[in-house]
Amino acid sequence: QVQLVESGGGLVQPGGSLRLSCAASGSIFSINSMGWYRQAPGKERELVALVTDGTIITYADSVKGRFTVSRDNTKKTVYLQMNSLKPEDTAVYYCYGYRYPSHYWGQGTQVTVSS
Repeated sequence: QVQLVESGGGLVQPGGSLRLSCAASGSIFSINSMGWYRQAPGKERELVALVTDGTIITYADSVKGRFTVSRDNTKKTVYLQMNSLKPEDTAVYYCYGYRYPSHYWGQGTQVTVSS
């Protein structure tokens, strides 16, 4: 079993920055992918950024050039650095992990971008 715990959400003004962290614990050996999804009110959960096999990084078009995902295997943590935040980035952000054949989710952290 794998447990994922997010931190770092909050309220920020448009144009500001936040850094999310996700700490993994449990049987994390050989987790194939780790990253972030988000879900805004009334919308489906969507991919934000994903690191696969340690080197393949995928971003949603809407965050390219503004968000950076990174993974620290020694600390068993994945980060999401979010810059130039926009009101449309407001959502609950979920940490995600995949190790065949199981998918794992954190409890979510709220990010609100508002003046």
